[in-house]
Amino acid sequence: MKRSRQKYSASFKARVALEAVKEQSTVAEIARRHKVNANLVHKWKKGLLEKLPGVFENSAANTTEVSNEREAELLRKVGQLLRQP
Repeated sequence: MKRSRQKYSASFKARVALEAVKEQSTVAEIARRHKVNANLVHKWKKGLLEKLPGVFENSAANTTEVSNEREAELLRKVGQLLRQP
């Protein structure tokens, strides 16, 4: 009988990865405490450290790009509606 794969929530992964980043316990201890494989803890920790610098990027610039794209999309739709007979 096949065992289905365990799916972990993003908040659980973040908690475990943050605990690993703090380095107050070994990865093996953290994995044992949370009943996950140590390789997963390493993977989640690495992912957290890679994405962490993006948190401090200028979010205003990102918001402007998104709003410009949205505005262009809406104008294109209005143009299509105006051309319809």
